[in-house]
Parts: sequence; structure tokens; C-alpha cells
Amino acid sequence: MDATELAVKRMESWAADPNYGYDQAKRWGEYGDYDCSSAVIQAWELAGVPVKSSGATYTGNMRGVFLRCGFSEITGQINLADGAGLQRGDVLLNYENHCAMYCGGGQEVEASINELGTTTGGQPGDQTGREFLVRPYRNYPWDCVLRYTGDGSGTSTRPRPVYEYSVKLGLLKEGMEDAQVKTVQILLAAKGYEPGQADGIMGPLTVEAVKGFQRDAGLLDDGEVGGDTWSKLLRN
Repeated sequence: MDATELAVKRMESWAADPNYGYDQAKRWGEYGDYDCSSAVIQAWELAGVPVKSSGATYTGNMRGVFLRCGFSEITGQINLADGAGLQRGDVLLNYENHCAMYCGGGQEVEASINELGTTTGGQPGDQTGREFLVRPYRNYPWDCVLRYTGDGSGTSTRPRPVYEYSVKLGLLKEGMEDAQVKTVQILLAAKGYEPGQADGIMGPLTVEAVKGFQRDAGLLDDGEVGGDTWSKLLRN
């Protein structure tokens, strides 16, 4: 059984078992509960694709990590209105709020909401039969669709961007101190943003400058410098 089928079957098994419900506080299965992103991340991790080990933690950073772990973005191949073009195992992602996995036959599987209609405070397990469920596909709306195209080891089959061959560029987050942060600060200043002193520290001014650049570039403005932000920054 390949990684995609293992991941989908894991999600479907959780949805069918009332011991698994929804919670955003204890969300990694401590008491059986997951939230939407932790369920998808954990299902792929258990299928042998190291998305959790590689840093995926929530909807806002899933895309970048999944792309580095053998997934391809196929949003342009999908009719999001009705799901035409989706295949079993495709990851449906809304950057800010939700994600699910397509399981075929016009259905998606997801952790949804607890029995109180809230994200925390419910009892462990599925009290309603709809905390973790298989449901008809709908456009949440989804920002992107990711499909696993790797060989099961997490290695991407897609060509790497040219800039990745010349130097290994890391993911930069608030609070980090790194020579590459200084590069980002210099690039931002050259493009008319105000990251503060080029001191190699990813402080609040630099994070806000990154967010401004990301918004203007049409990227998710999470203030983190990953592959997509690096690519845009390094363009003339």
C-alpha cells in the first residue's frame, strides 16, 4: 500500500471511530482528538512522509513544508467549485482556517468542530458523529490543493528552484539570529521596505517588513521567510 493510500485510510479510520474527536488544545491525539491540520499532518507522518518531522504544525505553514516533502501544488488543475480533477489523497488547504483530505467519490475527510460548536472545551472523542467525519466535498474556500508525488521518502519529484542550487536557504522565523537574516534585511531595504538595522536578527521590525513584502508579492503574510518568499526577494 502506498503512502497516499495509507494516509487516507488513517484519516478514514479516525473518522469512523468515536474515540477520535476534535480539539485545538490537545490536538495531537493525546486523548484521541485532533484538529483539522494536526490530523492531516499526523496521517501523512504515520504514512511515512515526514511532514510533521519537517516542521508542519498548522494550516499557515503546511504548504511550504509539504512542498519540501514530495508534494506538488496542483490547484490550477482542479475545479474548486465542484472538485473535478481531485484524486484520493489530495490535501485541501485554506491557509488561515481549515484543511481536509479528499477521499474520492466526491467526499472529503476532516476533523471539523467539537460538540459545543467550539474549538476547545469539549469532551474527548466524537460526541456528535461529526467532530471527525467524512462529508461531501465543498469549496471551503480552498487556497490550494497539494498532491503527493514523491517516492514515499519525502523527496520531491519537482525541479528545485534555481536559487536553491547555489546556496541552501533556510526557513527564517521571528527571534532567529542568522547571517541569512541580514541578507533578507538588505534585500528588503533595497526594495523600499523598512526592516530596521541589518543586524542579522529577525526582530519585530524585520518581521513586519517581511509581511509587507509578502502582501505586495501576493504571498501568505506570515512574516516567515521560506522558499516562496526567498524566491520573490531574490528576483530583480
